[in-house]
Amino acid sequence: MGIDITHKKKNTARKEPKSNDLYLRLLVKLYRFLARRTDAPFNRVVLKRLYMSRINRPPISISRVSRQMRSDDRKSKVAVVVGTVTDDIRLFKLQKLTVCALHVTEGARARILKAGGEILTFDQLALKAPKGENTILLQGPRKAREAVKHFGPAPGSRHSHTKPYGPRTNGRKN
Repeated sequence: MGIDITHKKKNTARKEPKSNDLYLRLLVKLYRFLARRTDAPFNRVVLKRLYMSRINRPPISISRVSRQMRSDDRKSKVAVVVGTVTDDIRLFKLQKLTVCALHVTEGARARILKAGGEILTFDQLALKAPKGENTILLQGPRKAREAVKHFGPAPGSRHSHTKPYGPRTNGRKN
């Protein structure tokens, strides 16, 4: 007799964050309610991103946020980042921005407020825009991590742009 194999595929999508952070769990509770009770896809996307690991919630610099919010139709909208907003010293002049993020670094916070901007938390955003109206969802580059440079075909093989681990030299090693 053969072995009875189960062909049921396990659903591995997260239904809650792995973190035990109390404030993150309260935000999940809030956006789970909003995703269920409103027909806006914005709340479902924010909820899904709140579940994500730190690697999938990469930081975004204020220069990138500023560049995305530069056009005239986006000036009055809120930039929403489910992650961290970091400072960028290469940007000299910052425009007035309204940013909603899980975390804003001290330098970025000071520069946004100095430019006359505003920083919102996600619970404040839920009161201001429960359906995500007049918001722009942004996220940092996921493939910008150092570890990603090492992924791919073996370094040294044809057409490989993969970065080798550690100092490497040519020739035989004894």
